[in-house]
Amino acid sequence: MSLWIKICANTSLADAMVAAEAGADAVGFVFAPSPRRVTAEQVAAIVPELPAKIEKIGVFVDAAMDEIVATVEAAGLTGVQLHSDVTAKETAKLRVRFGPGLRILRVVHFEAGAPERVAAAAQDASVDAILIDSRTAKAVGGTGKTYDWGAARRVLFGAMKEKKLVAAGGLTPENVAEAIATLHPWGVDVVSGVEVEAGRKDASKVRAFVANARAANAARI
Repeated sequence: MSLWIKICANTSLADAMVAAEAGADAVGFVFAPSPRRVTAEQVAAIVPELPAKIEKIGVFVDAAMDEIVATVEAAGLTGVQLHSDVTAKETAKLRVRFGPGLRILRVVHFEAGAPERVAAAAQDASVDAILIDSRTAKAVGGTGKTYDWGAARRVLFGAMKEKKLVAAGGLTPENVAEAIATLHPWGVDVVSGVEVEAGRKDASKVRAFVANARAANAARI
């Protein structure tokens, strides 16, 4: 089974190209309050320069559906990552508007009530995958904090096999192999673990992350 790898929170063409050349499946762009925030105009200038095959995912936090639609169209995105309690009716609108080619990810934080929220998201036919992330009092993503992978394996990754689950939260080139071996996720997502500073990637870490994740996935097949 192949592993989906996303390098998130890119702010420049150079960083996004490093991810593409390293063999990532997707790059992410944050359209929410964050040191890594970008505009639709900035991303619209980056996307045409990237390989067509790499997915371009927009990250939204509590954004209005009209804003999401407008950003997808203006920036040329191929997917959205939703950090909010959107309804199945709203994701269905996205599916109707953009068709099956738009990757729709829902985010669930690993905390009390996570199994129930994942189960609810799994019932949404418009959602392609669910990203399991950590959070802090100040950040809903890009926290650099891991969660209890053993517990997550027991109550989520091992129990919710009918839906694609993406592991995120505190992943690095050094620990991604352990996360994959423990969780057996459909995909992995990284932000701070491959940065020099918030919003700026370390090319060697990006390459190491992708290489280590691919090797770990191959070892479990």
